[in-house]
Amino acid sequence: MKKLIVVADWAPDTLTCQEFQSVVEGFLQNPSDSTPISFVESTPSTLHTSYLMNQIIEIEERFGRPQNTVIFQNTDPRLQTNRQAKESQGAEFVVARLYSQLFVCGPNAGYDFSLIKPKIEKLYVYKGLDKGSQFRSRDLYSRVSAHLMEDMEDELDLEEIPTNVIPVLTDFYVGHIDNYGNIKTTITMEDFKGKYEFEDELKVKINGITQTATYVDNLFGGEVGKLVVYPGSSGKKDNPYLEISAWTHFKEQNHKTGTSFFKNVRPGMKIEIK
Repeated sequence: MKKLIVVADWAPDTLTCQEFQSVVEGFLQNPSDSTPISFVESTPSTLHTSYLMNQIIEIEERFGRPQNTVIFQNTDPRLQTNRQAKESQGAEFVVARLYSQLFVCGPNAGYDFSLIKPKIEKLYVYKGLDKGSQFRSRDLYSRVSAHLMEDMEDELDLEEIPTNVIPVLTDFYVGHIDNYGNIKTTITMEDFKGKYEFEDELKVKINGITQTATYVDNLFGGEVGKLVVYPGSSGKKDNPYLEISAWTHFKEQNHKTGTSFFKNVRPGMKIEIK
C-alpha cells in the first residue's frame, strides 16, 4: 500500500482529519492496522498549498520513494465566483501522474498545481466530483485517494486532459511562513542571477509595506536584527527559493524575524523587489 500525504486548508481541524481518514480506511480493499496517512496544514491560499506540495514532492523525489507516494490536496476557496454555488460546486477534480510516478490529486483551483506543473507527465480529470457535498474530501475524494493508494487507478473514471488548464505562476509571492517567522518566497536564486549580487541592498514590498533588506548568502550572513534576503532551505538543491527574515536571538524580549517587518503578512501575498 502506498502512503498518503494530505495537504489541506482543513487539516488544522483534528475532527475533519479523523473523518477523512476513517472514510479512506473504509474504502481500502486491504486495510492494515496502521494506515499510512499524514496531514500537512495549509491555509485557504491555493498558492500556499502549491508551495507546500512542491516542497513535499521535492523531498520525496530527492530522498524518499515517490513511486510509493500519493498526495491529496484540498484548497478550493471558490474565488472564481461571488454567486450562489449550487450543490457546493467548486473546481474540477484532477489526478496528476508525475514523471517520478508519484500521484497527486485534488481540485484544480487557483494555483494549487502551478508550482508542480513542470513535474506532471499525465493529467486527468474526474468529472462529477466538483459538486454534491459540503465536505467533498470526505464524501467524494476519499475513495479516489484510497484507490490510488492501492494501485487501483484503472478503477477510476479518468479522462486525460492537457496541462494548460493549470495556470502559470507569474510575479513573486509569499509561499510559506515557517514557525520561526521566516518568509519563504517563490523567488529563486535564478531569478536574481545577473540582477543582484550578495551584499546588495534591496527594497522589498509586501502588503503595502516597503523595507530595505540586504541580499546575503545565508540567514546568518548579516547582522542580528537586520532584514536580509537569502537562499533558503526549500526548492531545488541547485536553485533554492529565497527567504526573507532576520537573524534573531530569541532570548531577547523584542526579537525580530521576517514577519516582524511587514504588516499581517500571509502566504499568497505578492512580493515586489526594487
